[in-house]
Amino acid sequence: MTAIEKAKHTIARDSLLSLEAYARQRQEFRAKVMAHKRNRTVHLGAHVTLIFEDELTIRYQVQEMLRIERTFEEQGIQDELDAYNPLIPDGRNFKATMMIEYADAEERKHALAQLRGVEDRVWVQVEGCPRVYAIADEDLERSNEEKTSAVHFLRFDLGEEMVRALKYGVGLGLGVDHPNYQAEIGAVAPDVRVSLARDLD
Repeated sequence: MTAIEKAKHTIARDSLLSLEAYARQRQEFRAKVMAHKRNRTVHLGAHVTLIFEDELTIRYQVQEMLRIERTFEEQGIQDELDAYNPLIPDGRNFKATMMIEYADAEERKHALAQLRGVEDRVWVQVEGCPRVYAIADEDLERSNEEKTSAVHFLRFDLGEEMVRALKYGVGLGLGVDHPNYQAEIGAVAPDVRVSLARDLD
């Protein structure tokens, strides 16, 4: 990846708003991000949701973390960028936050014990191509021998043929094929597919 290409997929320090400037713009910016996320959110069954991240969604998370923690020192800001920049797709993959959601605490506890390893069984499939399974939690392990986590970070690496096909306009399917949880979408909505295809170079 060239320096120009890398810059496209990285949030630079000097592009962030100060705490004061962000406070003034936050309401408008938040509304923009929430509308953007609608075409980047996919529900797999009743309990698994994928939110596909990009530069805008990650920029929002960084600005929110800086606001919440009142971070204004350079090292603290850089630490947030170092933590979040890897979650931006690099032009040859999708990156997503996976959430496992159960309203009842006891049901959630039981389900997370039954769903160990589910994060490795999530897939995307470009029409006419093989399934691509997620690479999960590269930053740190979020499962143990007793249960999986309710939140995971996933990366789906796409080959050149898949990238070309998606940019051409073919369908994109998603699913989960864990023994204790199966869900599948044959083709995501056109607006979702178009939004995700913009992640690709």
